Amino acid sequence: MTNFSERCEDVLSDKVSRIVEARVSDPGAIAAAAERRVKATSLLGEHGKAMIIAADHPARGANGVGGDPTAMADRFELLDRLCTALERPGVTGVLATADILEDLLLLGVLDGKSVFGSMNRAGLAGSVFEIDDRFTGYDAETIAAMGFDGGKMLTRIALEDPATPAALQNTARAVDELNDRRLVAMVEPFLSHWRDGRIHNDLTPDAVIKSITIASGLGRRTAHTWLKLPAVDDMERVLASSTLPALLLGGEVTDPDAAFASWGRALKLPTAQGLVVGRSLLYPTGGDVAAAVDRAVSLL
Repeated sequence: MTNFSERCEDVLSDKVSRIVEARVSDPGAIAAAAERRVKATSLLGEHGKAMIIAADHPARGANGVGGDPTAMADRFELLDRLCTALERPGVTGVLATADILEDLLLLGVLDGKSVFGSMNRAGLAGSVFEIDDRFTGYDAETIAAMGFDGGKMLTRIALEDPATPAALQNTARAVDELNDRRLVAMVEPFLSHWRDGRIHNDLTPDAVIKSITIASGLGRRTAHTWLKLPAVDDMERVLASSTLPALLLGGEVTDPDAAFASWGRALKLPTAQGLVVGRSLLYPTGGDVAAAVDRAVSLL
């Protein structure tokens, strides 16, 4: 993994300087960039599937990739990798928190892309209050005002944790507010449990199915609700548990070949509408972001 400081003469260093200058001297440039951004004509690309790059992990304190616990903490490096990914043919959009999306707006790399704001980030990775995932990021009003396409909610369901009902209620409220504005409500559900003081997501097919049936029923309207789901075993049965459009997430990938094969199989199912992948494409084994993104796009 190349450190950004070793490439300080790169073009991005000038762009980052302009980002900082705008934030200091002309904060209104962010709203102006959002106003003039060319919006995506469709959530799906030319292949009829979405390819969204996710980069909302740092806001939850989840900066690690593989054996590097601070890989995503270098913002210059992350922006460099995001720009590379967004330039690749077939990439349709990005998912991130306000700080990152505003940087990308100032860099002018979001034209023609769908943009999704990450909404609840208070369930910090490794915390004792991880299930109490309050909404500290985007809200539906701001997502609409910025001209974005939707918002994402991480929704962990821990049956033994008393914070779960409030987490579900907050997600349902966000689903309502996004649906009311005809914006995509992207719900990412997991059936989770505590083990050795940490939250673990249950990725067995039956657990994922239960999380889907719970998440699908949140809110008073679901016309604009989509699901963000892990690719697990028996995906034909898993995706048969809801008619809501589904995007497949990446997560922490230890075996890239197995992950790509799993995504490829699941994408053939009728409700699967594309991929939302972050770390495994932005920080791939071997370090070639463009090649990793192109390989993912080829699955579409």
